[in-house]
Amino acid sequence: MTKISLTAVALAALTASPLAAQAASAVDADGNGTFSLAELQTAYPDLTAKDFVEIDTNADGNADLAEVQAAQEAGILPTAG
Repeated sequence: MTKISLTAVALAALTASPLAAQAASAVDADGNGTFSLAELQTAYPDLTAKDFVEIDTNADGNADLAEVQAAQEAGILPTAG
């Protein structure tokens, strides 16, 4: 999936979240299409390293869009509304 496609999907899928409010492409500072702990902490300042380990289910050191969405559904990351 291209960076532009990932950004479009992220913005559409996370419309009510802090991540979308800041634009996923702005949060993805290195432009690799995934989110590191530091990148996610820009949108979720209270996110801890322990929470990130739960979010990063494939343990690759980054959270992809599916992992972020699953974390929101599980209540690990907040959603607006």
